Amino acid sequence: MATSVRIAGLTRSYGGDAVVRGLDLDVAPGTLTALLGPSGCGKTTTLKVVAGLLTADAGDVLFDGASVLHLPPEKRPVAMVFQKALLFPHLTVGENVGFGLRMRKVPKRQAREQVARMLDLVRLGDLADRRVGEVSGGQEQRVALARALVTEPQVLLLDEPFSQLDAALRVEVRDLVRELQQQLGVTTLFVTHDQEEAVSLADDVALVLDGRVEQSGPPRAFYETPASLRVSRFFGGRNEVPGVVRDGRFTCPLGDLTTSLPAGPAVAVVRPESLVVGGPGTPATLRSARYLGTHTALELVLDDGTVLRAHTGPLDVAVGERTTVGAPPGACTVLPPGDPS
Repeated sequence: MATSVRIAGLTRSYGGDAVVRGLDLDVAPGTLTALLGPSGCGKTTTLKVVAGLLTADAGDVLFDGASVLHLPPEKRPVAMVFQKALLFPHLTVGENVGFGLRMRKVPKRQAREQVARMLDLVRLGDLADRRVGEVSGGQEQRVALARALVTEPQVLLLDEPFSQLDAALRVEVRDLVRELQQQLGVTTLFVTHDQEEAVSLADDVALVLDGRVEQSGPPRAFYETPASLRVSRFFGGRNEVPGVVRDGRFTCPLGDLTTSLPAGPAVAVVRPESLVVGGPGTPATLRSARYLGTHTALELVLDDGTVLRAHTGPLDVAVGERTTVGAPPGACTVLPPGDPS
């Protein structure tokens, strides 16, 4: 049975400065959740508190509803993989993978079988007797992953484990992690600053900004229904159309939308790929067009000076000419005009 993880009101400071500030997050059993955010936002600190490598100033960490904060790191049912593999250079690949089992005094025959199985799962079955210095960086990280998983942890913690790899290896190891996580059903928390990595790997994403979770949920929600302008901007949303809310209706140059926001200024955000150019819509002037292989990136200027960016296919409009731009129902999200400090 997979384990649920709940982080409740977690706070952690360094030298009087709060890095994690009342962070709340629920991780469903057997899922992979990405903690995404810029450097210094508190995501790695959160992971280390879950692992027991750091203490919490306030809040709690619960596995299946029971707090684990009183447990030392070695008593917590977790395993952690860091940015660097941190392997023992004097041991073979197989001995590195089996190190945790040896510490737990698992019988030698059973340990050998578990190590062999895990090395097969990470596709290193023929490298058990190699020294660490004789394998590549990608293989080292797979050894570290095998070492973490061989102890059958309830929770797997990954702290940017692909950041030291080149692009091709990063994708290869990332795909392997996802495959193993789904095969083994281990609840996983994965830290990354890479938006594409989080979206492609995770069941759910938690965007951490300034020590708090700004939004969490399925990856597509961050594109289709961002919770704030900060979320929209982090995920590359560059189209912000100002307007006004009156009596539950938001009015802007792209049209009218229903909203629950109070009366006053507001902003509609819409993804570039959602805009429709050349059909029913608002008059605009094409300012620039760049062919990028998979699409053409356009900049259009509305009559009030608002600049919109659209991604389209082939277009029969020349730069400088007039056209129209619109957004289908449901493509726009209406948000407050600013974010709370």
